[in-house]
Amino acid sequence: MAVSTLMLQKWPPSIPSTTSLYHSRIYGVKTRIRARPISLSIVNAQSDVKKEDIVIIGAGIAGLATAVSLQRLGIRSLVLEQSETLRTEGTSLTLFKNGWKVLDAIGVGSNLRSQFLEIEGMVIKSEDGRELRSFKFKDEDESQEVRAVERRVLLEALANQLPSDAISFSSKLSSIERSDKGETLLKLEDDTQMSAKIVIACDGIRSPVAKWMGFPEPRYVGHFAFRGLGFYPDGQPFEPKVNYTYGRGVRAGYVPVSPTKVYWFICYNSPSPGPKIADPSLLRQKTKELVGNWSTEILNIIKSTPDDTIIRTPLVDRWLWPGISPPASTGKVVLVGDAWHPMTPNLGQGACCALEDAVVLAKKLAQAIKFGTMSIEDAFMSYGSERWPRIFPLTVRANVVGTLLQSDNPAICSVRNNIVVPKLVRLGPMLEHTNFEFEPLY
Repeated sequence: MAVSTLMLQKWPPSIPSTTSLYHSRIYGVKTRIRARPISLSIVNAQSDVKKEDIVIIGAGIAGLATAVSLQRLGIRSLVLEQSETLRTEGTSLTLFKNGWKVLDAIGVGSNLRSQFLEIEGMVIKSEDGRELRSFKFKDEDESQEVRAVERRVLLEALANQLPSDAISFSSKLSSIERSDKGETLLKLEDDTQMSAKIVIACDGIRSPVAKWMGFPEPRYVGHFAFRGLGFYPDGQPFEPKVNYTYGRGVRAGYVPVSPTKVYWFICYNSPSPGPKIADPSLLRQKTKELVGNWSTEILNIIKSTPDDTIIRTPLVDRWLWPGISPPASTGKVVLVGDAWHPMTPNLGQGACCALEDAVVLAKKLAQAIKFGTMSIEDAFMSYGSERWPRIFPLTVRANVVGTLLQSDNPAICSVRNNIVVPKLVRLGPMLEHTNFEFEPLY
């Protein structure tokens, strides 16, 4: 196939690559980014449209993991990132064994393990400090692996697996349309135009590509989350456990990330998203209002948190109703991760599912490109059909769990704290969703 001829050439190419150049002529900004070898980006002199085989939109977890997965299968891609550098804002995310299985498959698991603590278990308390239940992960599942990972470190680890010219920064998508040749025309905000044979959209919760494909905006679920990363230069004092506290309409938690850092969160109910708040002093004030009478542990962690790591975000999701929601792909354009299935963080599966998407999609795309066992369109449809039965129930379950935990009804909270959590909850069945198998990449 003509498509595979370009995509499967030896990578990196033997042509010398110029790196760390100022790309202001093409991208309109003076930012230090990685330049692409001229021979691999065919420019039509008449139309000034750059030709690309595979374009991945978004250099977040889903985008970078997809690019790395494809590269390990011998398929090159170009990742477009709207920011000037990797978007390392955010704090930490929790990865369970299904996420670590993918990270091992794409070659970054060992490096990340050496930097982050393995979490041994979890403790659940009421807002008055009474312990409701405790678990050890290995007692429930010997194969379970739980670690909180800094988003910045994870993105850098993935990006470092790619060739130096694989990510084009300051490349924000302005519009997308189909061309009369069956390709996809991408126009960037700096007026750069690209014609891509395959587009993989990993552009996050507010994905413009998902909107173009007919997906509705993600739905606000009725609560916000504060998040932060406490810093202890002389060493943090906490055991490697997830610590949860449940109140009425408010819950909080923290988990050690590394010997010097502790991730924390507070979720609270709010009828509407309201205005964005970025002032760290206002964010700190709000957290004190929410948990000021709770254990001093969470308050002390918040005090130790640098201003630039405190964030407040509305929690949203999108339920992919069968027969109602659009499919994950249209033609040779496909959605991955939050762009397709944003979910609330109540099961800790958002990043894990994005990683799963990446390896499943890469494997199917390789079968189409390298072996011709199916068309690109069929590969994308197969990806959507395989992933939907896993994604849809997890999205719904995460929403339901969050709704129950966020209840401010005194009767429901009493039943939760005195019956459900102490006597009925079993961690093993609760974590069955972390069992995930996939075909080896090679």
